[in-house]
Amino acid sequence: MRRRRTGAAGGRPGPLHRAWRRLAAYALIRQARDLELMHRALGFATLALVTLAPLLIVVAAADPLRRGGFASWLADGMGLPQRSAEVLTDIFSPPPKVVGSTSVLGGITLALFGVALGGSVQNGYERIWGLPPGAWHRVWRQAVWLVALTAYLYQEVLTRGLPGGVRIALSTTTGTAFLWWGQHFLLGGQVTWRRLLPGALSTMAGLVGLRAFSHYVFTPLIVTNAISYGAVGIVLVVESWLIGVGFVFHGGALFGHWLVHHHGPARKHGHRWVRVR
Repeated sequence: MRRRRTGAAGGRPGPLHRAWRRLAAYALIRQARDLELMHRALGFATLALVTLAPLLIVVAAADPLRRGGFASWLADGMGLPQRSAEVLTDIFSPPPKVVGSTSVLGGITLALFGVALGGSVQNGYERIWGLPPGAWHRVWRQAVWLVALTAYLYQEVLTRGLPGGVRIALSTTTGTAFLWWGQHFLLGGQVTWRRLLPGALSTMAGLVGLRAFSHYVFTPLIVTNAISYGAVGIVLVVESWLIGVGFVFHGGALFGHWLVHHHGPARKHGHRWVRVR
């Protein structure tokens, strides 16, 4: 019998191909496509603007410390300088009596609509980890997650007066802790803390990068869009930023799952080493 030829001509993969397979980058691309990552980011942005923003407007207006209102919260989250923040404030500043004009029933309705955002994030996490959808009576987890998200955003506002280095360290620590806890809580503890940590770190790194991108890209866009298109142009910029947040929220968790699945610790199974799922 003739021996099969070795090397690239004989069908054996070359070093670049072996490196590509070892990296398993195509698996990440395929998972992002299966998750419909961009569609989920668009859905996140829509829900955040329609359901979460009204709730945060009421919460910010009821703030006893008067930390500038929702527009100030939004400008701080986007990393906008004073000029662009003033333009944003002119659009998103609520009426002075927004709290007095909001009934108890209206506040409950806003909170229920806000829970829909938590449900969307929970469904994304379940799809990423291949878990079945949670039962309807677990909606209380989404409500608790929404309260924790609001508390985290309020905490971010409270730290604006701290020195730059201290605030960066505090925001990074609390943000990572919230993202780590949020995944574990929304998934009902079905995934261990250790396996969720890479996703929390990846999401936090993505949010830091998005803030820098927003500072250099969205800052001039807000001013120019305000001149060219008025209030609609500013809302489009905010919606674009929220799409980025949604992309990072789901993409960071997906990247963490990919790291654990393809590059995490392995264990011996028989005579082979397999990845821990």
